[in-house]
Amino acid sequence: MNKPIRTISIFCLLLFLALMVNATYLQYYKAGALDKDPRNRRVIAASYSRERGAILVGRDPVAQSVPSNDQYKFQRKYPQPFKYAPLTGYFSYYSQTGIEHSQNEVLSGDDSLLFVNKLVDLVSNNATKGGSVELTINPAAQTAAFNGLTQLGAGVQGAVVAIEPTTGKILALASTPSYDPNQLASHDLSEVSQAYDKLNKDPAQPTVDRAIQTVLPPGSTFKLVTAAAALESGSYSPDSRVPGGTTLDLPQTTHDLHNENGSSCGGSQITLTQALDVSCNVTFGWLGLQLGADRLRSQAEKFGFGQHYLDDLSPQAISRFPQGDLAPPYTALSAIGQYDVAATPLQMAMVSAGIANGGTVMKPYVVDEVQSPEFDVLDKTQPSEFSQAISSQTARDLTTMMESVVQNGTGTAPRSRAWRSRARPAPRRARRPARRTRGSPPSPPPTTRRSPSPCWCSPAARPAARSPAACCALPSPRP
Repeated sequence: MNKPIRTISIFCLLLFLALMVNATYLQYYKAGALDKDPRNRRVIAASYSRERGAILVGRDPVAQSVPSNDQYKFQRKYPQPFKYAPLTGYFSYYSQTGIEHSQNEVLSGDDSLLFVNKLVDLVSNNATKGGSVELTINPAAQTAAFNGLTQLGAGVQGAVVAIEPTTGKILALASTPSYDPNQLASHDLSEVSQAYDKLNKDPAQPTVDRAIQTVLPPGSTFKLVTAAAALESGSYSPDSRVPGGTTLDLPQTTHDLHNENGSSCGGSQITLTQALDVSCNVTFGWLGLQLGADRLRSQAEKFGFGQHYLDDLSPQAISRFPQGDLAPPYTALSAIGQYDVAATPLQMAMVSAGIANGGTVMKPYVVDEVQSPEFDVLDKTQPSEFSQAISSQTARDLTTMMESVVQNGTGTAPRSRAWRSRARPAPRRARRPARRTRGSPPSPPPTTRRSPSPCWCSPAARPAARSPAACCALPSPRP
């Protein structure tokens, strides 16, 4: 063999080796990633040819596939679209969000939990079906939360979250304004594109799940964290005398910290319980100065600030307490939930839930069960502890103080309830936001707002259960 032929032979051999290596890489190492890539239209088209599993709330489907008379065989339907869209998300030819995305392998029938079902279908020559996912949502609580938000008015942007304190189950998660995922699940791709464009241009951002994807200054709800830090320090009790009055002289500035509307907290010296009753800015700003930013930050992080904790829905905005050394005025403002403190409604619901659960914060979750196509339970989520935020004694003290808010203070709305409620200080009326000109994509990243916002626990948002749920609703204020 002469040299030119040998050179060409070696070159061809190397080409064959490169081809084999590339084929092995794509079919073995990259197969899983390519299969899960939302841009892989072949996988999406194949999923339309088989019956996708249902998303269930109780026994009722809130997302299901029905036979279709077109090339895709099955059409995804959402019977109660606006109420459950923040949870279900949507399943379209272009992308998926919400539970449709996080549980896609189960719903499409590709999860390893469904291996036996797929094997039986293969042997019996039956079409493969997807598994079903049952959520933790309480239908009555979800309806009350959604109706409560919509009754505030068409222009209100807000969210409600209700949690079962002892387990971390999310019993209600509503966000308004909402959208109709049926429009994005259509088989008419031109209609889907038009729906995308309309949602993108909507300044109200209806595809944003404000319960987990938007952080807002928590305002007076953060006073629970400050009160917890004070009680945990050992230097204060519910009966400790603290400054009241109308203003707090902030160091290093000519500005004072005022109570809302310039009102008095009931005297120059009041108890810590009385301060929470009237949501006294002066008291809690003063407490922030005494405790310091590090102690406040540490307490906030024990409740979940700065951490990711929800695996079933994404993306999740991370709640935050300002980092670094804070100047005293900023520390005082942070202690009343202002300055650069920001939290999701879910985060503030976790604060209330942790107090109601004796100081133990449970990891929140929304997927209760994974079921076979025949609704046999294949997997069930077990409650797990997220953190021990405060001691049981501090939790008892805070619970008593929060009940006093309802009985003697500003938490007037829950007074008619038969059971003791886990109230929060100083509920305020939601305000309609000014419209913004910037839109968001249908699958938006977490957003941040810095406007002051109230947070309230609506009695209507509590489910018809034997024990009260910790809930938090954050209507968005004017930007």
